[in-house]
Amino acid sequence: MEINKPDTEKQSKYNDLEKMNTAELLANINKEDQTIAENVQKQLPEIESLVNVIVENMQKGGRLFYIGAGTSGRLGVLDASECPPTFGVTADMVIGLIAGGDTALRNAVENAEDDKNKAWEDLQEFDISDNDTLVGIAASGTTPYVIGGIKEARKRGISTGCVTCSSGSPLAEVSEFPIEVVTGPEFVTGSTRMKAGTAQKLVLNMISTSTMIKLGKVKGNRMVDMQLSNKKLVGRGTQMIMEELKVAQSEAKELLLKHGSVRNVLINYKKELK
Repeated sequence: MEINKPDTEKQSKYNDLEKMNTAELLANINKEDQTIAENVQKQLPEIESLVNVIVENMQKGGRLFYIGAGTSGRLGVLDASECPPTFGVTADMVIGLIAGGDTALRNAVENAEDDKNKAWEDLQEFDISDNDTLVGIAASGTTPYVIGGIKEARKRGISTGCVTCSSGSPLAEVSEFPIEVVTGPEFVTGSTRMKAGTAQKLVLNMISTSTMIKLGKVKGNRMVDMQLSNKKLVGRGTQMIMEELKVAQSEAKELLLKHGSVRNVLINYKKELK
């Protein structure tokens, strides 16, 4: 009998994993993974509420902060780091912080997640204010680093949300806009880099992408503000311009490199024709 365990820490529904052949392992992992999107769908109203608050705050000049530890922290840093190249925003618009600092992105930092005061200390370095939004990420919903940061932020009138994979967690209780995607026991008991991590990644994708679209960083269905940081992205931008303006590849590429983004080309092309 399991008492007072977070959902993510409960015993796997499968046993004797080491006796399964490769096909059985893959089939069972995939079977569990198929439940994730459905569980995320149940939280769409809660995700919508949080996105609307983030957008409102960003329209006032605010930023989005993610805090987490371990896999959860890495996912927050990943989502934040992909916003500038994808949407052309500055690196300080979406900020991901992980317990233990950048070292923890590659290596476990002992006891980093157990310090309930450290997240707020980390946030102070960025002068977090009530124009900002803070989202705590923790699969179990019990991580002291994350809970402590959310508590302190909320005391100071900062909008707070969370992404967790356990129901009725301490983190959800202290968050203003909790998102609880209950993914159930992991295939390997307690290995929250699996179903819980996948669920968190899906939710973070939804939060950042929806926010950026509502802030006007997408035109039609295209990333018109993406950074031209490699040949692939220059090629993608060139193709967008060719399709939008009906010009040859060479002209499209020349316009893109001249103006620095697809959006700037679309804004200036007709002006230059006059």
